[in-house]
Amino acid sequence: MRRIGIGIIGCGNISDAYLKAAPKFPVLDIVGVADINPTAAQAKAEAYGVAAMTIDGLLADPRIAIVLNLTTPQHHVPVGLQAVAQGKHVYSEKPLATTLADAERLVSAAREKGVRVGCAPDTFLGGSHQTARRVIDEGTIGTIVGGSAFMQVAGHELWHPNPDFYYQPGGGPMLDMGPYYLTCLVNLLGPVKSVTGQAKSSYPTRTIGSGPREGQVVTVEVPTHISGLLDFENGAAISITTSFDVWKHEHNHIELYGTTGAMIVSDPNQFQGDIRTSERKGDWTVAEQVHSYGDGNYRILGLADMAQAIVSGREHRANLDLSLHVLEIMESIIRSAEIGQRIDLKHGCARPAPMRADLPFGILE
Repeated sequence: MRRIGIGIIGCGNISDAYLKAAPKFPVLDIVGVADINPTAAQAKAEAYGVAAMTIDGLLADPRIAIVLNLTTPQHHVPVGLQAVAQGKHVYSEKPLATTLADAERLVSAAREKGVRVGCAPDTFLGGSHQTARRVIDEGTIGTIVGGSAFMQVAGHELWHPNPDFYYQPGGGPMLDMGPYYLTCLVNLLGPVKSVTGQAKSSYPTRTIGSGPREGQVVTVEVPTHISGLLDFENGAAISITTSFDVWKHEHNHIELYGTTGAMIVSDPNQFQGDIRTSERKGDWTVAEQVHSYGDGNYRILGLADMAQAIVSGREHRANLDLSLHVLEIMESIIRSAEIGQRIDLKHGCARPAPMRADLPFGILE
């Protein structure tokens, strides 16, 4: 099997999930890791048996075909542009960028160089959400006419020792968690054509509740309770709310309502979970799950699919058009709230191809 060389930039906490899952996918060859903090890179290198490298050295290494960009969101585009300039493909943690304008710079550079860009989340490729995709494609609940999505929690300052970013431009609940929900919905229903939004900041400040900075006050600079109405090209009307202002609620993560039934979709931030359906007013039943990657954390699946797509010459699923579309949805919901008008989207995408259920674990083609 041809293997694709991977270099990781960014050795924070999320890198552990990627490095632990990498050996499960034979197409991936982790060549080395790098970080602006060399000590962090050395620690990950020793823990996972890979090479610690400088960022410049990693970008110049001819063995590396894809740069896995695990930096913080404000660095996704600058690091991505550096990799593209070296002729490398790029796969980034979510979101693609903190603004659509920045993302479009990366898009232009990548297309000029003829390299691929991929972006998390890849949870929609997991067993649970591929089961939901199969149920919809088979017409089990008819044509989807409506639905809802909710991500509502109390603020990250309750547990995160450095929550400042979540309340600064580029942060907030929509850009933080919206990619999981919106990517899942686009996978299930196809692209969105227009959005309408409402947004507010419920509290002017947040107080850090744990860690060495406990008691320090963070100023809130972004909306923290954001709702949007998504008008899909297929005619479905879906509402979404993301919030850092809610102590408790009983909404399901995602519900979809069809002409002959309904579906409850599991947490789009996870690969696993039951998909429940009803026939009209009948009881909920659990859909049979026949797809892989539904029993753990496989936060490298999108990268592995991208590597396999390079080998096979097909489109990868967590692709540039999808991530750009999701970013535009999020930015447009917030912008709509500011101007009080519906916004038509300009960046569309195709539904990603469904995952095959007939392949051995770790083999994607």
